[in-house]
Amino acid sequence: MNTPRFTVIAPIFNELENIPELYQRMRDVMVRTGEPWELILVDDGSTDGSAALIRTLAENDPRVRPVIFARNFGHQIAVTAGMDYSRGDAVIIIDADLQDPPEVILELIAKWREGYEVVYAVREERQGESWFKRTTASLFYRLISRITDVNIPLDTGDFRLMDKKVVEVMGQMREKHRFLRGMSAWVGFKQVGVHYKRQPRFAGETKYPLKKMIRLALNAVTSFSYLPLQLATYLGFIASGLSVLAIPVVVILRLTTGTILLGQATTLIIVLFLGGVQLISLGIIGEYIGRIYDETKNRPLYIVAEAPEDHDTDEG
Repeated sequence: MNTPRFTVIAPIFNELENIPELYQRMRDVMVRTGEPWELILVDDGSTDGSAALIRTLAENDPRVRPVIFARNFGHQIAVTAGMDYSRGDAVIIIDADLQDPPEVILELIAKWREGYEVVYAVREERQGESWFKRTTASLFYRLISRITDVNIPLDTGDFRLMDKKVVEVMGQMREKHRFLRGMSAWVGFKQVGVHYKRQPRFAGETKYPLKKMIRLALNAVTSFSYLPLQLATYLGFIASGLSVLAIPVVVILRLTTGTILLGQATTLIIVLFLGGVQLISLGIIGEYIGRIYDETKNRPLYIVAEAPEDHDTDEG
């Protein structure tokens, strides 16, 4: 097989019903490029038989390259593994649920051929998603844009094309708590967006419930912003300021009325308020310290049970 011009990476976690359609549509699209290509399917510890189907596809089509994890490591890590095993001059990331239409890849490639090194897909519409998810996603993108110094494009996911040089730079960034769309914005290079309409999931259920979305948001904030730590400082100053302002007020009211602010209820309220501020601050600090602890352990990002033979490592 010729060295691929394009690499497509699709992380897989219990997507048995979607894999045949993903492969068919991806093959139809990539053949139209007229260039050699490969499809890296990273099985992230699936339990529904997805790994076996990936192996079957690879046996029938050498352009399919399976990377099978030893256990579930998470979506962002699976994409990272695909990037580590990629060989193409341009690398495309797409989810297996087909909400991001493979046909849009041709538009991404067209922009890459114009000289852009990162081409990200911008969601104009999000069909098949609840009002709650659309609203919280919109708020999240705008919040992360306001509190970070990195210009992360609004309404974009991991669906994007990156030049090989960008992938190589990102491959040197081995932090455990990864937010790839932020990392690809951080590295710079010449970037542009392509607008598209996101489709409903082809089959199955979402693999990003609210809990995982909150965790991804925390990774995004803690990876690219110190605002939570600064917020803890601001809360301390506010609490101290209120205390300073309250002293003359209490003295005056005590001298004029003699009965104001007496009793345990007032003291209890003040203690609970200050205790809440302290616990919130400790929690924020602990979140950052926990991430530092994870980094110092220096464990591999992932462990691979099966991988293409032309790669010389089994972990990342």
